[in-house]
Amino acid sequence: MERLQKVLAEAGVASRRKCEELITAGRVEVNDEVVTTLGVKVDPGQDFIKVDGKPIRRQAKVYVLFNKPKGVITSASDPEGRKTVTEFFKNIKERIYPIGRLDYDTEGLLLLTNDGEFAHLLTHPKHHVPRTYLATVNGVPHGSLLDKLKNGIELEDGMTAPAEVDYQDVDPDKKESIIKITIYEGRNRQVRRMFEAIHHPVQKLKRVQFGPILLAGVARGKYRHLTPQEVKELKDHALAAGKERTHKIQNPE
Repeated sequence: MERLQKVLAEAGVASRRKCEELITAGRVEVNDEVVTTLGVKVDPGQDFIKVDGKPIRRQAKVYVLFNKPKGVITSASDPEGRKTVTEFFKNIKERIYPIGRLDYDTEGLLLLTNDGEFAHLLTHPKHHVPRTYLATVNGVPHGSLLDKLKNGIELEDGMTAPAEVDYQDVDPDKKESIIKITIYEGRNRQVRRMFEAIHHPVQKLKRVQFGPILLAGVARGKYRHLTPQEVKELKDHALAAGKERTHKIQNPE
């Protein structure tokens, strides 16, 4: 027996959080009875489950690494008519959706899947899966300013967690520099806001790593399927990070 929202997510209906919203909205039926209570358990092999009157079906699980171009929305649709990431996956029959988001103006590594549990594992705040970016910023930030980012900096929504920050390249002629930064949170436009806070705004931002997975080898606008080993590594990485965080909370220095 499994929780209904988990079964829906694994069937590719939507992310687990969205599936919970579908249940509470009365749009899900189990054996021809509407279910609105979260936590209900079902037997996916025996129970007849419908969403909006349509039966769900188990899908093969798909895990994709995509090199998102700048100027593409991390969404299934856009009311303004802008290009969305789903337009790049017309050859994949399963319905996949992004794990987290990349801003419209940010490019680079984006993971997509139809495995709701996998997506939830990688995006849950307690797991703190690291994400690494190359940020091209105005000017050359002084080392003391980078130390502020490393130690945590105050933003309008609170202090950021410590980050890993290093110079990658400096171009005196263009008066800009490339900074490699690894963060352990997923706040909205976090990297851009961090550099704005030290008065060196980002001109270009590219995510190059998610956990142990690197972007290298995938051209802009192209994708590849993750290997079973890579999927396992991501799961193990997230679970290990979650255990380490729990240990630190229970055993503060």
